Amino acid sequence: MIAALALALSMQSVGEMKGAARVLIVSAARADDPALAAQRNALDGWRRGAADRDVRVVEVVGERVTGASDSAAVLRRRYGMPAGSFNVALVGKDGHVARRESVPVLAKELQGTIDAMPMRRAGER
Repeated sequence: MIAALALALSMQSVGEMKGAARVLIVSAARADDPALAAQRNALDGWRRGAADRDVRVVEVVGERVTGASDSAAVLRRRYGMPAGSFNVALVGKDGHVARRESVPVLAKELQGTIDAMPMRRAGER
C-alpha cells in the first residue's frame, strides 16, 4: 500500500505537486558527482524533518529523473539548472523558487529556509 502510494506520488510532475508539497530538486550531470553524494548524505538523516515539512526530493541525474514525471530537460529549463553542473532548488508550495544553490545544502539550512516561509509560519505544514 505505501509503495503504491509512493509510486503514484512520484508519477506527478513538479507542477502537480504545487499546493501540496515543497519540492527539493537536486540536479547533477553524472551519478558520480561528489556534490550529489554530499547532498544525499546531507539529507540522509532528515527524513522525518522533510516529511513534517511536506518536502519531496526530485533528483535529476544526467537525463534520469526520480521523484517526478517531468523530463530532465523540462526541469532544468524551468528552474534554471545548467545540465553540466550541480544545482539545488527548493520550490515552495506556491511554486516559487525559495532557495537556489550550486553547492550541497545542509538539512538544517533547508529546514531554516522552510520554517521561515510564510505558509509554514502561518501554521500550515
